[in-house]
Amino acid sequence: MSESTQPSCKTIKTTCAYCGVGCGINATVNTDTREVTVKGNEDHPANFGRLCSKGSSLGETVGLSTRLLDPQINGRQASWDEALDEVAHKFKTIIDKHGPEAVAIYGSGQLLTEDYYVANKLMKGFIGSGNIDTNSRLCMSSAVSGHKRAFGSDTVPNSYEDLEQADLIIITGSNMAWCHPVTFQRIRAARERNPNMKIVVIDPRRTDTCDIADLHLPLASGTDVLLFNGLLKFLVDGQYIDQNYVESYTQGFEEAVAAAQDDCPYLGTIANRCELNEKDLLTFYNWFAETEKTVTAYSQGVNQSSTGTDKVNAILNCHLVTGKIGKIGSGPLSMTGQPNAMGGREVGGLATTLAAHMDFHIEGDADRVARFWKTDRMSKGVGLPAVDLFNAVYDGKVKAVWVIATNPAVSLPNANKVKEALKRCEFLVVSDCVTNTDTLDLAHVKLPAAGWSEKDGMVTNTERCISHQRALFPLAGNSKPDWWIISEVAKRLGFEDAFNYSHQVEIFREHAALSGFENSSDQRLRDFDISLLADISEEQYNNFEPTQWPITKEYPKGKARFFAEGEFYTPNRKANLVALKYKAPANQPSKEFPLVLNTGRLRDQWHTMTRTALAPRLNLHRPEPFVDIHPDDGHKFKLTDGDIAKLSSQWGDMFARVNFTASQAVGDVFVPMHWTQQFANHGRMGTLVNPIVDPFSGQPESKHTPITIAPFGADWHGFVLSRHSLPLSGLDYQVTVNCEGYKRYELAHTETIDNWQQWSEDWIGKQYDAINWQHFDDSHQGIFRAAGYLDGQLQFVVCIARSPESALLPERAFLSSLFAKAELTDIERLALLSGLPTAGTEDVGTQICACFNVGEKTIRKAIKDNNLSTYQQVGQCCKAGTNCGSCVPEIKGILASVIATAPA
Repeated sequence: MSESTQPSCKTIKTTCAYCGVGCGINATVNTDTREVTVKGNEDHPANFGRLCSKGSSLGETVGLSTRLLDPQINGRQASWDEALDEVAHKFKTIIDKHGPEAVAIYGSGQLLTEDYYVANKLMKGFIGSGNIDTNSRLCMSSAVSGHKRAFGSDTVPNSYEDLEQADLIIITGSNMAWCHPVTFQRIRAARERNPNMKIVVIDPRRTDTCDIADLHLPLASGTDVLLFNGLLKFLVDGQYIDQNYVESYTQGFEEAVAAAQDDCPYLGTIANRCELNEKDLLTFYNWFAETEKTVTAYSQGVNQSSTGTDKVNAILNCHLVTGKIGKIGSGPLSMTGQPNAMGGREVGGLATTLAAHMDFHIEGDADRVARFWKTDRMSKGVGLPAVDLFNAVYDGKVKAVWVIATNPAVSLPNANKVKEALKRCEFLVVSDCVTNTDTLDLAHVKLPAAGWSEKDGMVTNTERCISHQRALFPLAGNSKPDWWIISEVAKRLGFEDAFNYSHQVEIFREHAALSGFENSSDQRLRDFDISLLADISEEQYNNFEPTQWPITKEYPKGKARFFAEGEFYTPNRKANLVALKYKAPANQPSKEFPLVLNTGRLRDQWHTMTRTALAPRLNLHRPEPFVDIHPDDGHKFKLTDGDIAKLSSQWGDMFARVNFTASQAVGDVFVPMHWTQQFANHGRMGTLVNPIVDPFSGQPESKHTPITIAPFGADWHGFVLSRHSLPLSGLDYQVTVNCEGYKRYELAHTETIDNWQQWSEDWIGKQYDAINWQHFDDSHQGIFRAAGYLDGQLQFVVCIARSPESALLPERAFLSSLFAKAELTDIERLALLSGLPTAGTEDVGTQICACFNVGEKTIRKAIKDNNLSTYQQVGQCCKAGTNCGSCVPEIKGILASVIATAPA
């Protein structure tokens, strides 16, 4: 498990805190200084030593400056006994008066399996309500519903290895290059080994994932069912069906085919409705039909939809009728979003499911779980999924909510209503590891939870691989593991015997035992079974190696694939082919809201930035909320590239920096999800998103919201670089960027400021003592610049202009480099106000590679000076692109532009 390197250092195997790839990490820990160096674990089957920019920077996020370290009640510090008594008392009072449906828990895919298990057990088994849901509802619940509808179980049938063994990979609804970058690099490497491999990317946007694509299908937003129904018809018409598999292992074939034929009578019709080139569509259909080893990897672009479950089943139908499932190099692969969303699915963390992959709707399952838990208080029905849950809070039906390790005031659709619901909530408890989030700021009771580097327990990744996420440090301050906090509240509610855990291994044993309870090998009722681990010792638990479930007597080392020979978990053991009809997204563009908003993740950020924003190098690639828009739409709506726009829907609005890009389809715009009130005063994307949900999964429609866009109309723009944190300034637009040794504030405002020097002194100067000021004020051009020094060292820089043009506002990268100097020369001071680097000073430009913090100008210079022609040569020269590889498409773009402009 660990290897000593020197007295104060040891190396510990753990897992990454971010996406569902589930990368293994070797963390070298200095226990004296609370420092950690992170490298990829070469033995972990998820990543074999690779890490992305986020995983590589985890060591920069373990400081305590932003940590919540003590319980608080109504803003005052409290003891654990006080806080736990308060939570139990309020919950009990509300339950006694209004019943168990008046309380709820809202969790997260970042909880460990043991945490999740205890929370689900408390709410469903002993409080007696189904009201426990999770932010996983927002990212993969449509995959869950689609799996269950087709397979009778929530089974991911294939493995990462199949991506390397395939001859055709279809990546649909996923910017894998940014959102699952390590898996993407495995595919890139496999492609280089197998030049016959074909890759199709299906996405309305031309993302960086298209860098490895042989074919990009920019389908119209929401038309996925049409596309795959058309493929199903093509397979049937061309007699590409695996008749033996269909007859032996499936049911509903005739109905599914009839629906597809009715939906998609002609290839041209499909191409027209999906807004695709007919030749490209035919190429895709032929490749799928003729390639035995085919993997379809799908993610949020499929799931996050009002018809997400149908989209999943449309994909599954095509794999089932061709028998391309559960075989080496062949099958559907749902790419999970969060590090332990799969673990949450295993323990029944969704309001609509029960522990150990059991279900409320399956007769006997609720009784089976109740008998195992020895409870007579078991919930008899499903609870409220996320959107419905917070609507119930808003309406006063749910009066107490316990939010654990997530930030619904930002991440849920119609976020303004969610925030108002939390403000109205009679009793809000939040367990978190940080001091401030938009949700935590509204809590009556704040409970300090252990964070990554202190948590210890199991997680399950996309391919069903269970790994041990180990603690690197002792618990910080008075923080506690989530399982302990939940168990202590359960005891105070009167359930001590059922929650008398002293170590997380006891919880894991119980979880494993439940998976095998009345689930024998001769009458296997459920796919999820890790019963071989029901008696795992603490030593075995501590030394547990990554293993794919099931883990049973038949499969002691796990099992890589399901369903190659049927054996589904429906009553007759046959898979259901689902008859599907295309349904357009519920909310369509209109005269008032003519554009379609698509949302998603960035390469270097995670969720609401509570962890990634602590790593300065992760904040530089895309430092502000932005909107990608096609230049034609930009001009149509009178926008300027690089300026600020106001985006509005019927649910809310936000401000974002405009980015013209031809990779965006005309009529669509894209906005990332990450910014919160903590980092951008008007940058919450969730305020725009419509709250309509899929009727089967309850997953919100995050990929298709009608909006309008207009110029923000600022009177002035600017930025401030400051060693000290500055308070909110009351400006219309303010974005905070954490940088190495200073903070950066991007600013804009609609009102004129008459005296810039006075404004600077009032806002910035008051944060400093004994500062020497330097000013430059050109009222004719509308430019103001200032700097402050303490003992010759730069403390802050102010740059203001009437427009955001780079000619008026100097580049941030050069000015940022001056903060590393102990004292500036007179020449550097003059250069600072001019905005032009001094001779010999390197201006690295905008960050391209976050792993090694390499800027665009550094890359351009390396290409020119060394006559480079490939991205591999760039990597050899300046390291850019040699770690996670996510920046390789951008490096290729820079290469192309340098070569194109080079002298003949």
